[in-house]
Formats: sequence, C-alpha cells, structure tokens
Amino acid sequence: MITFIIRRGLLSLLILFLAVSLLFGMIHMVPGDPATVMLGPKATPELKAEISARMGLDQPLLIQLGRFYTGLLRGDLGVDPFSDRKVTNIVWEQLPYTLALVLAAIGGASMLGIPLGCFSAIRRNSLLDRLTAVMSVAFIAIPSFVVALYLLLWLAVKWRWFPAMGAGEAGNFTDQAYHLVLPAIALGLGWVGYIARLVRASMLEVMEENHIRTARAFGLPERTIIVHYALRIALLPTVTILGLGIGSMLSGALFAEIVFSRPGIGKLLYEAVLTRNYPIVMGSVLYTLTDWRQTKHLMNQLAPAVAAAVVVAWPRRDETGSPAVGGSSRRIGRAVAGTALVVALASNLATDRRLVRNFESLEIRGASDVDGW
Repeated sequence: MITFIIRRGLLSLLILFLAVSLLFGMIHMVPGDPATVMLGPKATPELKAEISARMGLDQPLLIQLGRFYTGLLRGDLGVDPFSDRKVTNIVWEQLPYTLALVLAAIGGASMLGIPLGCFSAIRRNSLLDRLTAVMSVAFIAIPSFVVALYLLLWLAVKWRWFPAMGAGEAGNFTDQAYHLVLPAIALGLGWVGYIARLVRASMLEVMEENHIRTARAFGLPERTIIVHYALRIALLPTVTILGLGIGSMLSGALFAEIVFSRPGIGKLLYEAVLTRNYPIVMGSVLYTLTDWRQTKHLMNQLAPAVAAAVVVAWPRRDETGSPAVGGSSRRIGRAVAGTALVVALASNLATDRRLVRNFESLEIRGASDVDGW
C-alpha cells in the first residue's frame, strides 16, 4: 500500500513538473516584452532594464525556472509586478468565483442530463428517445463560447432577462446566483448531452440484469423498479465521469468568464497573458492543474466506492413505498456500507490501475447482486 501511494504521488509530481516546465518555456516564447507592456512604448531603456531586473528577466531561462521552483517549494509563487501583491493571494481571491461557476454548471447539467437519459432508456426507440439523441449530440457539438455569445445577445442584451456581466453584489447570495445563471448554462450545456447518453447506456444495461427481472416477477411497480433498483446502479459510471467534467470545466470556464466579464481564474489568466504577467500566468495554471489532478483522482478512486456504499445502505422499499426492513436492519446495512467503503478504498490504494478498473467493474456487478437479493 505504501509503495503504491508513493508511486502515485511521484507520478503526479512528475506530471506537474513537466507541465509547469513546458508552460514556463512556452510563455517566455510569446512575442512581447513585459517591461514594454507595463511601461508603454515611450519608456526609457534604463527604466525597462530596471523593471526586467526586478522581475528577473535579465537572467537565463534555466536560472529563472530554478528560482521559480525554489520559491514553489517554499510556497511562494512570486509577486505581481503591477500591484506588488503576492500571486497566491490574488489567485485565491479569484478561485471561489470559478469553483462556484463550475459547480453550478456540473450541477445543472446533472439535473437535466440524468432525467433525460433515464426517460430515453425507459422509452427506448420512441420519439422521445430520438429527440433526446438529437439534442444530446447538438449540445455536445456546440462550443461553449458560441452558447455564451448567443445567451448574452438574446437573454441579456435583447430581452434583458438576466444581467450581462459581473458576478453580483458581494454578500448578496440571490444577486450572485442571478448573475451565475447564464455562465453556468453556457458552460454546462455540452455536458447535458454527455450525461444523458451515459445514463441511457447504463440504464439499458442495468434493465437487462437478473435482479430487475426478479423484481418484475414479484410484481413491483415499474416506477419502484426504475427509481429504487435500476437508476441508482446506473449512476455509478456517471458519478465517476463527473470528475472529468469538473476538470474540463475548469479550463472551459475561461470563455464564459471572458464573455460575461465575470471574475475568476480564467479571466485572470487571460488578462495576465495579454500583459505578459508571468507570475500570474504560472500561478493560475499551477492552481488549475493541481485542482484538476486532485479532482480527477478523487472522483476516479473514491466515487465508485462511495456510490457502492450508498447502494448497500439505501433502505429497501416494498410495493407500497414503505421501508422493507426495520431499524436494526438499516443499522446493519449502514455498517456493511461503511465496511464496503473501507475495503474499496484499501483495494484502490493497494493495487495498480489495471486491478482498480477490474475492481470497479466487479463492484458494479456486486451491487446488482445485492439488489437481486
């Protein structure tokens, strides 16, 4: 277990090191002098040289990279040359806006995609299924910045239903949520199609399992079978894929934040690139990359185990909707769920990626067998 943890940690550090080093070299290849951008074209050469020395740009690239990693080991990402503030503080001020946008987008996409996929699987090959398929492909194909532009032009500028820019008044939750509607729709609309197609495929597979046939043979209502037996198991792959969705939205939030003039990591990064603000660029990308790696690892490793524990702990109901087990049985179920979660986490940490994938597939089948009992 310890060897696996060390190996995974070293692999993550290696990926971060290569990504940051590549970005550091690429941003220094962008045409333009930061000192000229800061001071303007009429600045004297002496003043430009002073600003370049202050930012460390007069040193070779390898020395600059070494200084950056030295500061990174101390938790120091540098100082913004425009405001003389620490990069860490600036990034942390903008990060909550991006996280709120991403969570609202992925939450809205799940609320729309899961029912669409479920209804499409229930009404297979019907008109609703075909319409859902067309809409899903259309949502996936349309880029988020195109959706953002049309939402801005129609709903904000022409009809004035929603605000066109900003993040709302600080401390006013209602106003902030109101400003969050259009950016969240633009960012999460494409994932509605992904989630709907994934839920449909999972539902079609689960509906053919033996425990579903057994439930129908006992005469349970179709609604009870779908909600309490099929849908919860079909959501296992969806919960796992949401980690990839969050990572993708962290990078895709750039367009929504620029179009709607919304503060966040994406807008901060965009403005930093325009002004050749190297410390802000490195700090923003480093935070985004780190959050994406952690989110992806968390969802891929923990989500299947948590979802399997919820499947075990969920109280069974009979055809009248009443709990089919007593309080002691539910306590036993929760204890079994906790044990299953611990065992699943230990297995994920003690095996390599190939075995983890096999375990997740067995976990889904085990949950189906539990429901069949």
